[in-house]
Amino acid sequence: MKYRSTRGSPKLLSFSEAVLVGLAEDGGLFIPENIPNLPENWSKAWSNLTYKSLALEIFSLYIPREEISREDLKNLIDKSYSTFTSNDITPLKKIRKNLYILELFYGPTFAFKDVALQFLGNLFEYLLEKKNKENKEKEKITVLGATSGDTGSAAIYGLRGKKDISVFILHPRGKVSPVQEAQMTTVLDKNVHNLAVEGTFDDCQDIVKNLFADRSFNEKHHLGAINSINWARILAQIVYYFYSYFQILSSLNITIESKEICLQYCVPTGNFGDILAGYYAKKMGLPINKLVVSTNSNDILDRFFKNGRYERVKGETGAIVIETLSPAMDIAISSNFERLLWYLVYENIGKKEEERNEEEKGKEASNTIREWMQDVKVSKSLIVEKSILDISLCDFISESISDQETLDTISKYYSPENENQISYVLDPHTAVGVAAADKQNISPNTYQICLATAHPAKFSQAVEKALENFKEFKFENILPKEFIGLLERERKVVFVERAEPPLVKQVIENELNNE
Repeated sequence: MKYRSTRGSPKLLSFSEAVLVGLAEDGGLFIPENIPNLPENWSKAWSNLTYKSLALEIFSLYIPREEISREDLKNLIDKSYSTFTSNDITPLKKIRKNLYILELFYGPTFAFKDVALQFLGNLFEYLLEKKNKENKEKEKITVLGATSGDTGSAAIYGLRGKKDISVFILHPRGKVSPVQEAQMTTVLDKNVHNLAVEGTFDDCQDIVKNLFADRSFNEKHHLGAINSINWARILAQIVYYFYSYFQILSSLNITIESKEICLQYCVPTGNFGDILAGYYAKKMGLPINKLVVSTNSNDILDRFFKNGRYERVKGETGAIVIETLSPAMDIAISSNFERLLWYLVYENIGKKEEERNEEEKGKEASNTIREWMQDVKVSKSLIVEKSILDISLCDFISESISDQETLDTISKYYSPENENQISYVLDPHTAVGVAAADKQNISPNTYQICLATAHPAKFSQAVEKALENFKEFKFENILPKEFIGLLERERKVVFVERAEPPLVKQVIENELNNE
């Protein structure tokens, strides 16, 4: 298994190289040469596996044994998920007859990003140690990432104290929740550096991409990517789609061979990484009917799936990025969407010209993506032909959810009218996914799985506002012990006054010199 760039660089990389490099030299994202088929007996063989064992089987389809032995891979997985407080890692909770919540917040930072970043942190350390054993010169890497909230803390907790690794996380100053900011900035390890940038998440993300594209800076500091542009992030998230499939079959006491149910996954969506993992799971052979793209008022993705237009537009206030109650999704351009676009173009070519071979289709798809991404960069707009939109709608549907709908959803799920529905406290991002689920007209045999991307205690402002009329609700009753006193702890953060790459480069140089 080799990995190619979405933008057509002829250089194919190994899994290890793709992980350590993060972003392709032509600015593209790495995708596997092909999406592997599932083993013939996968549904029976995997049905009773633990989460860790299932991860081993799925990872092994993408990671050749000559790169990472099965034993080493197993040890990496065991180490990564030993930090989770649930034995199931990602437990599935029934809310009512046809609706389930996939709880992804049992890692160290109480967010779904832990599932991938605990693994990626250990993977970075493993690959770097292996590389340094083979080479005479010792290499260090500088991991660089941007965050709208949860990626930053999860990356930091995954990399703190790691040998020969420094991590720099850029976040938009004042635009992440107080808990998210505290989780990042109260980590005082010498190899951890937080940069509060005056700007938006998209500004931070653009700076990260700019620094990766700066060849001399990249080569000097051996930059590594921690955002979901890194393929390993997507790979790690594929697992919980399969695990939840087996969980729901067990819950419903349905046999693997049964065709009785139709599965719909509703995913709060910002940078498109989480739902893209579901797309890969579906293409591998997991029987998913539809993936529901659930956005907040920053609805560039919803507009694409509605009319084929992928473009930045200004909101009522004149801002391109609207500040909402679900800040981790306050994004104008979704980095991982480029990966999906590549597959859509590739499939469209195949439908139009069936005689074309795989290599020719891949090259043409990459050429198209390279042109499109330049258009998005320059004109902030992309319009695809109807045939491509139609292909996307075979796998996706979408909804955009307002802040008021988010608050209403938190409220009605805390105090449900349906006596057969349990009370549940949603965080605002999960509420976006659940609200989108509620808008779907589903058949009696359709079961919806909504991904709970964060613990509600991370977003006290939204939760308390939604539940202010419920006098019996006490926020401290849902507060994890790890959050007590968090906001009062000592912090380490560098303020960057303008969202400019040269300023960030200078901060990184200074911080590395002082490590």
